[in-house]
Amino acid sequence: MLRPRIIPCLLVRDKGLVKTVGFAEPKYVGDPINAVKIFNEKEVDELMVLDIDATARGHGPDYRMIENLAAESRMPLSYGGGVKTAEQAKTIIGLGIEKVAISSAAIENPGLVSEVAEAVGNQSVVVVLDVKAREPGVKYEVCTHNGRVRTGRSPADVAASLEKLGVGEIVVNSIDNDGRMRGYDLAAVRQVREATNVPLTVLGGAGSLKDIGELIRNFGVIGAAAGSLFVFKGVYRAVLINYPSAGDRDRVIRECLGAD
Repeated sequence: MLRPRIIPCLLVRDKGLVKTVGFAEPKYVGDPINAVKIFNEKEVDELMVLDIDATARGHGPDYRMIENLAAESRMPLSYGGGVKTAEQAKTIIGLGIEKVAISSAAIENPGLVSEVAEAVGNQSVVVVLDVKAREPGVKYEVCTHNGRVRTGRSPADVAASLEKLGVGEIVVNSIDNDGRMRGYDLAAVRQVREATNVPLTVLGGAGSLKDIGELIRNFGVIGAAAGSLFVFKGVYRAVLINYPSAGDRDRVIRECLGAD
């Protein structure tokens, strides 16, 4: 039976674990390998790792780092950053990664989505849409290259196109809510959900289990991803790798889906 997934998202820059606010102000919070080890112990549903500088700086994937992460991880692992070819995606899957996430390259070269899907299977192809509000709650735009390049296209339009190309999952990542811990942008998610039947994961804004519960209550079986929520604790944002217990996760899901 399919159920919602609660997914920590780790941002990597210069091989270090960082956290951003509005895609800016990266704060070093530790070593990604250590974070993976802790998440293993906490029996995380799934883990997402995004190298936020690979594409912006024109770098390819760091295969050594990816191999180390995959070797350490005991949970399904998704990796994104610098992927521009189907051959790169095949290499990453061969290192033990379950899903390959593409962002800017999928917008610039939509055919890449089909090529990667053919090479590694639809279920392993994820496209991350970095979304910025032009009219909050009403109009949104997909941006690329860490939010610096505007595409002029709506998330709903891009998502519908990606579904035709064979994408296996779409991540809706709110630039405005990134790191602010004030809740997900449900209006942006709803626009994408109405445009496609592809599995969705939502990133950007979660500050509590209540925020995750609200997302699940509105959209059912969905991926609820978060960064700050799982690496910070308290109003002073002290670094602490954390994740809800299995009991807390099950309780939230039961309450939100109305399950017995």
